[in-house]
Amino acid sequence: MKEFQDNIIIGRNPVIEALKTGREIEKICIAKGTEGSIKKIEAMAAEAGLSVFYEEKRVLDKISPGNHQGVIAYVSAYVYCDVEDIMERAVKSGEDPFIIILDGVEDPHNLGAVMRTAEACGAHGIVIPKRRSASVNATVVKASAGAAEHVLCARVPNIGQVIDKLKGFGVWIAACDTGGEPYYKSNLNGGVGLVLGGEGTGLGTLVKKKCDFTLSIPMKGQINSLNVSNAAAILMYEVRRQRDGQ
Repeated sequence: MKEFQDNIIIGRNPVIEALKTGREIEKICIAKGTEGSIKKIEAMAAEAGLSVFYEEKRVLDKISPGNHQGVIAYVSAYVYCDVEDIMERAVKSGEDPFIIILDGVEDPHNLGAVMRTAEACGAHGIVIPKRRSASVNATVVKASAGAAEHVLCARVPNIGQVIDKLKGFGVWIAACDTGGEPYYKSNLNGGVGLVLGGEGTGLGTLVKKKCDFTLSIPMKGQINSLNVSNAAAILMYEVRRQRDGQ
């Protein structure tokens, strides 16, 4: 079942976004009697010439025990990009590169949340490692609310080598960790790559050494760290704020 789960998109908004982007969809299953925005999905599927199958709700419950909202789409496996594709998107946008690098984020909900924020604030792409990392599967797509269909994601064998490559493109690499300059005091204009570590383990020592500087998020309460997706959101919107001149 795990292998199958990686090739489905669950929920109304994620399926709508997949249809909007022209993602290769094999078929769509809809629970009988489902209403509301399902009508929009039916219309989009018909326009795209896609097969729609109507099943009892219990059938969809077996495929996805969570909240599938009455619709599941079967798709081809997620296609990762190259780091060069992310750089090309930045060039085409007319902006300096804005890249998120995740060093060992293993919770798919966190990866999905980071993708959602990255898409919202105009990041050009995300880089994840092949090992010790969540992959882009159905859970990630659902958690991203469909943003995974719009965000470029490169899956690489070595994060350190990617950092070196990005530096060669003139991108400044900022680690998110303790002991650095408060993020709101740092100049984040120009090409920037934000590097965040995984849940519990944080940034790897070698990866942190390769970064140009360190950003910290001041903590005033009793808890000394934030969830990685929350920390990423704070830093990404600070980049967006500075780029917009606010």
